[in-house]
Amino acid sequence: MARPRSKIDITCQNPKCCYYLIEEGKDIVKRGKNRAGHQQYFCNNCNSWFVETANTPLYHKHLTLSEIILICKLLVEKLGIRGIERATGHHRDTICQLLEDLAIHAEAITQFLLKDVKLSTFEVDELWSTVKKNKRKLSPEAQEQIMKVTSGSIHV
Repeated sequence: MARPRSKIDITCQNPKCCYYLIEEGKDIVKRGKNRAGHQQYFCNNCNSWFVETANTPLYHKHLTLSEIILICKLLVEKLGIRGIERATGHHRDTICQLLEDLAIHAEAITQFLLKDVKLSTFEVDELWSTVKKNKRKLSPEAQEQIMKVTSGSIHV
C-alpha cells in the first residue's frame, strides 16, 4: 500500500493546461530539485515540468531572496545601479534585469515588501520612483504594473 500524497499548495504554471492556476482537480507531484536548489513539480494533466519560482521575480535567477531584498533596500536608499553593483558584487545587467522583473510583478512585490520586509508605504513608493528613474526603458507591461502601485493604491 502506497503512502498518501502530501498537500501541495502550488498550481500548474502551464497556460495551455486545463488546470492552469486552478486549485481544484489538479494532479501535481514533487519531482526533486534542480541545480539551483528549487523544488521541481510535474503536472500529470498536461505532462509539463515547472519549478516553485515560476511566474515570480525569482524565476531563472541565480540570486537568493536575501540578495533581492538587499537590492530593494539599496534602491530605497536611492543608490544607482552602478552603486548597487559595487555594493553587492553583481553585474549591472543582472540588476537591470531584476528591476524589470520586479516592475512586471509590482503588485506582488509591493505586498511582500510591506508585509514581510516591513518597509513603510513611503519607502515602497521611493523604491518604485527609483526604479522608474534608473530603468527608463521599461517594457509597456512593466510600466503599467508600476502605474497600478504608484497611483495611490498601496494598501497595507
